[in-house]
Amino acid sequence: MKTALPLAALLFLAGCATKPLPHPFPVAPAADVATVTEAFVAQGAPGHELDSLATWPTEDGGTWVIATAKNVHQLVVFDGDTGEPLRTVGGPGTDPGRFTRPNGLAIHGDLLFVSERDNRRVQVLRLPDFTPVDVVGEGELRSPYGVWVYEPAPGELRLYVTDSFQEGERFDVLPPLAQLDQRVRHYRLRVQANGTINVQALGNFGDTSPDNALRIVESIAGDPAFDRLMIADEDMRHAQTVQVYTLEGHYTGHKLPVGSFDAEPEGIALWACDAETGYWIVSDQLRPLTRFRMFDRRTLAAAGTFSGQLTAWTDGVALHAAATPRFPHGVLYAVHDDKAIAAFDLGDIATALQLAPGCQP
Repeated sequence: MKTALPLAALLFLAGCATKPLPHPFPVAPAADVATVTEAFVAQGAPGHELDSLATWPTEDGGTWVIATAKNVHQLVVFDGDTGEPLRTVGGPGTDPGRFTRPNGLAIHGDLLFVSERDNRRVQVLRLPDFTPVDVVGEGELRSPYGVWVYEPAPGELRLYVTDSFQEGERFDVLPPLAQLDQRVRHYRLRVQANGTINVQALGNFGDTSPDNALRIVESIAGDPAFDRLMIADEDMRHAQTVQVYTLEGHYTGHKLPVGSFDAEPEGIALWACDAETGYWIVSDQLRPLTRFRMFDRRTLAAAGTFSGQLTAWTDGVALHAAATPRFPHGVLYAVHDDKAIAAFDLGDIATALQLAPGCQP
């Protein structure tokens, strides 16, 4: 993944009742792949290794797409309606506002959370100026990748960070199973009146059984309405999939349908059509075209697959459900080939896959 780009902030829900899933879990059907033409593919930046995306609505009514650019240790900000690159942020270093191998992004309000694999921390910045606010996990995180944040109560945030540390300096050698209970770190954050953040570590979690351990983790996203955390395991030596945990870090025993992915499950985004219906979208990192796998939000059953006409080798995705001048029905952004971002109109996706009426334009 290459240079990171700024993305406008996301969606989140309320409620916390755990809903039962069908058992035995459904098997993914053979893929019928719909084609959805990209609204645009932004100018490429070869060598930047773009990875994760997030979106943020600007005060002037625009949308930013923010991306991490790992190779150049920066964030890249794009205009969400045109794909035009607007600015870069940061550069290599350990000082506040600088990065070493930035990877994951999450946004809540005007707070931007950036995980840095090689600085072993999550930086918190305040938008729109990218002003450094605080650091989370320094001295505890070893190889942070994905981040997700939500607000369970006024003034309180919960932050989840996947920690994909390996054995020694080898990134292809897994630690012993017993250490895989540290694959996700969990924090409580309280924003103080003076703008600083009080951070409380709530521990770590991850199943350690041979069949269900989280081996190579990156993307993570949640759905408070169903008390779910979706955690991608990219280890293709095992059964690459997305595991389902509760928000308190308990493994539910469920995964996305068997055989859903042909390559690594990468970016994860929730498309909430209303309070309890919608779809999960997960990028299946393939060439010559990425396949975007869709799953019913309630049952997690496979709900369709689409590809663009150009978008390939996708890492991060970000779903911006709010209307913009160019995308009145919302938009899905996806990294293309480590060097660019692509945009898909949500109305086009809904029509092509004949999705539920609540998601139709």
